[in-house]
Amino acid sequence: MSEADQRLYFLLQRAAHQLRTGVDRRCLAAAGVTTAQLGALFAVHDEPGITQQGLARVLGLRESAVTGLVARLTKAGLVVRRPHPREHRAVVLELTAEGTAALAAARPEIDRFNGELRELLGEQGFAGTAAALHRLAHWEP
Repeated sequence: MSEADQRLYFLLQRAAHQLRTGVDRRCLAAAGVTTAQLGALFAVHDEPGITQQGLARVLGLRESAVTGLVARLTKAGLVVRRPHPREHRAVVLELTAEGTAALAAARPEIDRFNGELRELLGEQGFAGTAAALHRLAHWEP
């Protein structure tokens, strides 16, 4: 591998773009949602009663970005906002039946894509890459 091929940040950015555009196409075709929207739907599904602030934290985004994302999901009928039971200024997010259906429609495509990555990287490479990316995603330089 040449020195130019060891510019890790550049390679991560390039790989992220390549993966995101490919999976976005697949998720839009299968479920009518982008990967960003799908990530939010998974978070709302996995953490019942999550607030927009909590969603921002889970997704690693600013609250202003999540506000727009939630507005698009709400407009599409995939998520509803409900008053928070204890915090009068906060809202909790819940999946609608359409949001649950979008997740169900996207899962086979995500599973296929992960299978392709496992084939490309090998099982050990896939597991090692996932572990390394998890550490990077939670690293605070």
